[in-house]
Amino acid sequence: MSLNRVWVGLFGLLTSILALSSATYAVVEKTDEDFPYQGEYAGTVKTGDGEIKVGMQVIALGKGKFRAVGFEGGLPGDGWSRGATMRSAEGERKEGSITFATEDAIVTIKNGVAKITSKDGQEHANLKKIERNSPTLGAKPPQGAIVLFDGKSADAFDNGRMEDGLLMQGCTSKKTFGSHKVHVEFRTPYQPEARGQGRGNSGVYLQGRYEVQVLDSFGLEGKDNECGGIYSVSPPDVNMCLPPSTWQTYDIEFTAGEYAADGKIVKNPKATVTHNGVVIHKDRELPGERNTTSAPMKAGAEPGPLFLQDHGNQVRYRNIWVVEAK
Repeated sequence: MSLNRVWVGLFGLLTSILALSSATYAVVEKTDEDFPYQGEYAGTVKTGDGEIKVGMQVIALGKGKFRAVGFEGGLPGDGWSRGATMRSAEGERKEGSITFATEDAIVTIKNGVAKITSKDGQEHANLKKIERNSPTLGAKPPQGAIVLFDGKSADAFDNGRMEDGLLMQGCTSKKTFGSHKVHVEFRTPYQPEARGQGRGNSGVYLQGRYEVQVLDSFGLEGKDNECGGIYSVSPPDVNMCLPPSTWQTYDIEFTAGEYAADGKIVKNPKATVTHNGVVIHKDRELPGERNTTSAPMKAGAEPGPLFLQDHGNQVRYRNIWVVEAK
């Protein structure tokens, strides 16, 4: 069986996600029976030309339903890149395992292993479940950095609220910034029955103007309104969103726009965004004449705050610090 037949048979196109649900699990300790199966799987597939690196992301959709997304070349950020093969299929949990069956292949997930076989029983792969963590998780603020949140107090924010030592969404830094670098760690809740913009939604607004979307977009295509996207401006080069309940990082370098005395834009602002250690926007130009959707600040020359959007979901933040440009 060819690699193409394995993946095409196993994974169809991603479907749109629109519905909402109230099932929310904000911490790993309180989840459902589907949670242990959701996550990333990696390994190799045997083909006539040898072994090929592949990855798979398994997304819980609630009540025993799942979607599996396969990536030829490896997982996003570890071999797969936008434009390469990405296929998906639906599956269901029964008697301690999940089965994804197609015309050419069967995938069975049990005890942390995804076994891929052809209909004639020939085994093609055993992908093991893995847990990836951002290389900048827990990064310490360098000398001279402005610490906005270290788990001790939310006093650096207007409307700053804490829960279990974590910063809740829906707050604005009291200090404003021009050009700067910011490190933010965030965690989206596990909402298996939620869909689209109702699934772990928040946002990191640079200068209170430009939103880098926060959303549970694990296993999705990676659009401008999904995790890592600069809302209404640009999709990420690769969707580096990890599974919900996993701590993730944004490391962002923002260069403020330049404006003439009459307020007209001279040079647009730009941003380089690193999501979980992978650059997803490199010197991305931002619109100097307008802010992104729902921003509390209009585009302009004056410094602006760090705003963490409240979109009604239990997104949590920690370890937030800023280094101002000299």
